[in-house]
Amino acid sequence: MTNSRHNFNEIAKPETDKPKYPPPFSLRLTYEERARLDAERGDKSVGAYIRERLFGNDAAPRKKRGNSPNLDKEALGRLAGALGQSRLSSNLNQLAKAVNTGSLPVTPETEAELQGACREVSEMRAALLVALGKAPGGRP
Repeated sequence: MTNSRHNFNEIAKPETDKPKYPPPFSLRLTYEERARLDAERGDKSVGAYIRERLFGNDAAPRKKRGNSPNLDKEALGRLAGALGQSRLSSNLNQLAKAVNTGSLPVTPETEAELQGACREVSEMRAALLVALGKAPGGRP
């Protein structure tokens, strides 16, 4: 086995416009080292944190995914709490069962309650989209 050094800058690029990257690098850490790394990196990914520490300002920027949402964690937490406290899924299941068996009396009062529930679901959907960084109505 020869001990050769690789120059990844000389890797032949394919004829397409898509760049070819060198193979990933693996690093083994002790549990303590990994815990320290996780504590120091905060919200950054492990890779981004290591590149930043290793290369500083010379680190090449990475492409961001176009569909990655900008999460509003506080709003998502409030929404998850509201969904957890509501019995929405159970109530919708009971309504669907009553409709399928034909036992749902359609009175003006029932209709008003159903319309109110639809409004609440629509409001929760809009809040969820905002918390995910998406605009309601399908616009980014």
